[in-house]
Amino acid sequence: MRNLLSALLLLLNHYAPVVAFAPSANSRDTLRARTHSGLGVQPDEFTPQGEVTRRGAFSTAISRALAVGTVAAGTTLPAWARLESVDRPDLLPAERGVNVIQTEKFLTSGQAKRMNDLLVALERDTGFRVRVLCQSYPNTPGLAIRDYWDLGKEGQKDDKYVVLVVDQFGGRGNVLNFNVGDGLKFALPNVFWNRLSSKYGTTFYVRDNGIDLAVTNAIEAIVTCLRSEDQYCVSVPEEAPSMKSLGLF
Repeated sequence: MRNLLSALLLLLNHYAPVVAFAPSANSRDTLRARTHSGLGVQPDEFTPQGEVTRRGAFSTAISRALAVGTVAAGTTLPAWARLESVDRPDLLPAERGVNVIQTEKFLTSGQAKRMNDLLVALERDTGFRVRVLCQSYPNTPGLAIRDYWDLGKEGQKDDKYVVLVVDQFGGRGNVLNFNVGDGLKFALPNVFWNRLSSKYGTTFYVRDNGIDLAVTNAIEAIVTCLRSEDQYCVSVPEEAPSMKSLGLF
């Protein structure tokens, strides 16, 4: 029974699509328990008093999002519990300010450029930062992405951001993984991200529509919500976004 409960906990941790960079105080005991259970949290992610740091939480989230998770029969652990984190700044663009980075080309050049321009305009008009990383582990910049995009740093006040990590996980998991900064949690709470990944990120949706459409629809839904009058959504917009709702007018 104990082994069964452990396996269920591993499955829940692996398939949860939303990962927050800065856990609340209530989640600290859970993170400490994972440290002792070997579930991917590194010792340097904690202060001497055992408190979670923003940079450490970011490292943990990225480490998990950037690793392929596989659960086999028996006691096999997810891959992020067995593989070391990746840190490959050489895979990042030489120029700064690229909002859509592809180490695995899921989007055409035209799609990537249009999406990048869309996100530049969103940040300019609203202050919300949305970033996209398309990858196939281990072909990923990994932890180096936090410095390139200037995200998840200790004491950082600008936390109105979300990073979408797109990875097919060998065809076994949801392709859309969202790392959400504290500044976006009120505008777009966890229920929104869960609904968004369930609508566009499943293997069934990708099989029937293509991964490029999954990524494009997800980003356009985020932009539409953040540009709305209330700047708030709990449900994914049902109708296709208009040019005006995307800020393209």
